[in-house]
Amino acid sequence: MTRRFRARRSAANVPDVCVVGSGPGGALVADSLAARGHDVVVLEAGPRFDLEDRMERMRRALHPGSTFQAVWDMGGPRDAYSTSGEQAYSLNTSRVKGVGGTSLHWGGMTPRLHPEDFEMRTRYGVGEDWPISYADLEPYYARAEVELGVAGADSAYAPPRSTEFPLPAHPTSHSDRLFADAFDALDIELAPVPRAVNSVPYDGRSGCVGFGTCTPVCPSGAKYDATVHAERAERRGARIVTEAPVVRLEHDATGERVTAAVYRTPDGGEHRQRARTFVLACGAVETARLLLLSTSEVYSDGLANSSGLVGRYFMEHPYVRLTGYVDEPTAPQNVGYSTSFTEQFYQHDRGPTGSVLVEPSNTAGTPLATAALVRPSRLGNAVSGRAPGLLGGGRWGDDLLADLRDEYEGLVAIGAWVEMPPEYDNHVGLDESTTDAAGNPVPDLSFGVGDAARGTLTESLDLLDGILEELGATDREAPVTPEDPWYALHHLGTTRMGTDPETSVVDPNCRTHDLSNLYVSSSSVFVTGGAANPTLTIAALALRLADHVHAERTGEKATSAR
Repeated sequence: MTRRFRARRSAANVPDVCVVGSGPGGALVADSLAARGHDVVVLEAGPRFDLEDRMERMRRALHPGSTFQAVWDMGGPRDAYSTSGEQAYSLNTSRVKGVGGTSLHWGGMTPRLHPEDFEMRTRYGVGEDWPISYADLEPYYARAEVELGVAGADSAYAPPRSTEFPLPAHPTSHSDRLFADAFDALDIELAPVPRAVNSVPYDGRSGCVGFGTCTPVCPSGAKYDATVHAERAERRGARIVTEAPVVRLEHDATGERVTAAVYRTPDGGEHRQRARTFVLACGAVETARLLLLSTSEVYSDGLANSSGLVGRYFMEHPYVRLTGYVDEPTAPQNVGYSTSFTEQFYQHDRGPTGSVLVEPSNTAGTPLATAALVRPSRLGNAVSGRAPGLLGGGRWGDDLLADLRDEYEGLVAIGAWVEMPPEYDNHVGLDESTTDAAGNPVPDLSFGVGDAARGTLTESLDLLDGILEELGATDREAPVTPEDPWYALHHLGTTRMGTDPETSVVDPNCRTHDLSNLYVSSSSVFVTGGAANPTLTIAALALRLADHVHAERTGEKATSAR
């Protein structure tokens, strides 16, 4: 259950900084600024979840009849949305509203973007270049890895780095080790996956204890989530107001500065939080939506939207998957996350035409007990290999479990996450025909994969088939295809970064072009998405943004050293 604090939810006196959202992008900014003496208020749309409640949430997640929304109390009028375009997009399976945000359910995978991701137009004629380089962000990547507690090891195809990983890499799982000879035979490097999951005790949290439920619940706290920095910020004097969704931003008469964030409280009250500086950190979807809702005579198309690009260039990471069988036990469920991957095919001249991360899967199918209990019609392509046929064969009890065990023991799987170039028509807008609990239009996602990403998925599937063939896997099949891919549920783009106010929303310091005291700390500022998971880049940009805000407020020179 969720703890209900008797917290004061009225607006505070004018603080230095008001942060909207307490996921990694918001909590890191709040903590970094509070550590240097700034008065910070954080407005969080959702509640605060007790660490003590997480074991119950894990049980809820493991129940065959459960849904992601039920695990983290998502859904209903508060979280309503609509979807249009080529793909129906399931938004509420990929976000959490509450202190810690979506990091409460993420898998903890933390690769860096590669140098070429910042220069895609120059190198490959794709999208636009970022206005900052990998070299600009590299010191902040190093800091972010320390803040999150990333376990990893360097590899030949990873981006260059100035420091060692703060934690040793996780041991290679049994199922991942089975791939080693095949990768070696094909001259493909298999490297440890960097993860913000403690491989040893770190930062007052235990090492991973192997519950295997990292997504959607880590009950031990070994996996980093943003409550770490939210609570640290509070200890340093920041104030977090929960269940306080911001419904609009107000600005001064000239439209040059934001003056207040207007938020609602559970008792139906409406409050205005004034501040000297505002930072939006509520994700690519809700950040764009909040700006579009904040219309005025000066900004008739939404705040900070003189370019008309707020909500545009929404990106994702599509995924393709291949399964097969080998003649030995594979133990695909014994860890719950992959421990090995390769970045060898990330660059466009090393394989498929788009960037790719190839990852042997340590969760090669639905857990055995779940597969036995859930109706086949509900499993769809979530169960790999031969299991669906067995479940529909009229067998029951011990006989069914024995057959399922036989089919799972040799099951292997491998997948590829691919780059999705930015496209103008992929966007977050407002659905004026549907309103949320506050009576505001809900976000509408208009989304399609695009020919470039689908082509990369197709080429990646051929690459995966070659690896499983070398492994000696039989009965190879693709439960996830280029025609019907999975998605990493990474929300990228919608307030892209740039130097030209006509072609971007925020500047290289993540400050909006239109308003001098409004910043965005989110993957919404990404210009391109690469194939790498975005959270570490969000964290690095958040630390960089905090340095800039501190420098602006104090006159001190921004520095990457804390």
